[in-house]
Amino acid sequence: MTSPYALQGWVAVVTGGSRGIGRAVAGALAAAGAQVCVTARDLRAVRQAADELGGAGLAGDVADPAHLQELTAFALRTFGRIDVLVNNPATNQPYGPLVEAEPGRWREAFTVNVEAPLRLVQCVWRAWMGEHGGTVVNICTEGAGHVGPNVGAYGTSRAALLHLTRQLAGELAPKVRVNSVSPGLVRTETARFVWESGEDAVAAGLPLGRIGEAEDIARAVLWPASDAAGWITGADLLVDGGTRVGPAYVPESSASGTYAIQHRLRSCAPHQI
Repeated sequence: MTSPYALQGWVAVVTGGSRGIGRAVAGALAAAGAQVCVTARDLRAVRQAADELGGAGLAGDVADPAHLQELTAFALRTFGRIDVLVNNPATNQPYGPLVEAEPGRWREAFTVNVEAPLRLVQCVWRAWMGEHGGTVVNICTEGAGHVGPNVGAYGTSRAALLHLTRQLAGELAPKVRVNSVSPGLVRTETARFVWESGEDAVAAGLPLGRIGEAEDIARAVLWPASDAAGWITGADLLVDGGTRVGPAYVPESSASGTYAIQHRLRSCAPHQI
């Protein structure tokens, strides 16, 4: 079946592409015809993802500017072009009240979630997109639009990424379109502490009756990444199962999806990132 997004001959770079949302996005781009280059810190996971995708991979830390330069050069050496960049930042630390956040951990959150996407856009713009054009999709979060317990650093850094998306959209137009996709609660390892023991309660309070899957986000990324969204830039696509809307009718035994998520954030903490 031919993909409606027509990415044949395109090349996509996906950060955090070895698992979770990033891996699903890389798979969707490959299924739509793109050649995909993934990066993440785990060398074995990167190699496995690259093999499964029939693409390429380079392990490294996006917090390291040298890795971002190397990644850009690697993708160009391997495929000769870069048409799509998907920035999928990957830390929700420090977890806890902002008044207790250590300066070093706070800076780490912004380095990974905000600075790394900017630096990689700079690299790709200078090396290819500034002359040839392309698209950038930043993975943000539904939580960037409101306050939540214990996730202040994560939400604040993601809110900064939303503004960065709009700023870059204005600066890089018309050559490059820059948009974002903001997931709600998705069944990933990073968010396991939120959904694993409270999934039914959260799902019951969402209009669509379930939490998200990584493939839901991947399908959403395909549209702004492709020419199908050729007159859209600086936009944020919310993919949250209706979290912000809330259902018109909720069973008496259920709380709204937002309330249930907030409760989980107050009562649980992530085991690993």
